Amino acid sequence: MSPDQTKLARKNLDRRLSGVASDAMAMPPHGWVKAIREALGMSAQKLADRMGVSRPRVAMIEKAERTGATSLKTLRETAEAMDCVLVYAIVPRTSLDQIIRDQAAKKADSELERLHHTMRLENQAMTTRDLSDERERLIQEILAGSPRRLWNEA
Repeated sequence: MSPDQTKLARKNLDRRLSGVASDAMAMPPHGWVKAIREALGMSAQKLADRMGVSRPRVAMIEKAERTGATSLKTLRETAEAMDCVLVYAIVPRTSLDQIIRDQAAKKADSELERLHHTMRLENQAMTTRDLSDERERLIQEILAGSPRRLWNEA
């Protein structure tokens, strides 16, 4: 994918995810399966019957969800048995553009630290203003390059 296509895809995803608040979608303390099942007034036995599994299997599904040891397939089948759909998403804490900029800043800071250290040893330390300007220049240079380079170790 070209850098322009990557940027367009990132903006499209940001737009699609902007209405999804990750904290609002946090799993209830006993898991989504149990929360929805109980909100529907459905017993574990009734859910088991609808899924064609045993009652202990439903308890295992609910426990596996809470511990993160379940599969999407199992959650999808369980949701369908409760006349629900499984919605799966990875939601960024900030915008994707902000994540990219933060990563570029980390790389720039790492590079600046090495440069500034060398210059201090040579008694040519940069002023705070020069450091700030150089940091921003480096960030822009990094952002102008390939996004894949962002994730290489500095």
